[in-house]
Amino acid sequence: MSATGLDVFDKTLQTTHIWLDEIMLDLGPDRQVAWHVLGAVLRALRDRLPMELSAHLAAQLPLLVRGLYFDQWRPSEQPAKSRTREEFFERVAADLKSTRPVNIEHAVRAVFRVINHRLDPGQVQNVREALPQPLQTLWPDTTSHAAA
Repeated sequence: MSATGLDVFDKTLQTTHIWLDEIMLDLGPDRQVAWHVLGAVLRALRDRLPMELSAHLAAQLPLLVRGLYFDQWRPSEQPAKSRTREEFFERVAADLKSTRPVNIEHAVRAVFRVINHRLDPGQVQNVREALPQPLQTLWPDTTSHAAA
């Protein structure tokens, strides 16, 4: 029996919970924090990528997560000029100011790990390579994804 009456909604809810569960393995058992972390990191990533690559990434996200990804999007401000880890962390931290404190680097790494694990390895590699070198170092090696 479908929980919502629509298979597409049930599937995106299930997939989103799986993503949040993986984030909670790194950040603790608070689903609300995991949701906010997922959104903050995805939006910072979205704003750093060229628009076309950002759209390709969005197309692979679960429907519910895709809505989180596009929340507050301002295409005219893309891509952001941040080049350093600190600037990226500041962007994520600003989006998380209303949640309990979390280690921003751990939060970024947790979301990057989920993306690495759940999305197409070629797309993940394209996203990773589009980032400045300091941000690439936060991303798990995509060759380990292909073996998984």
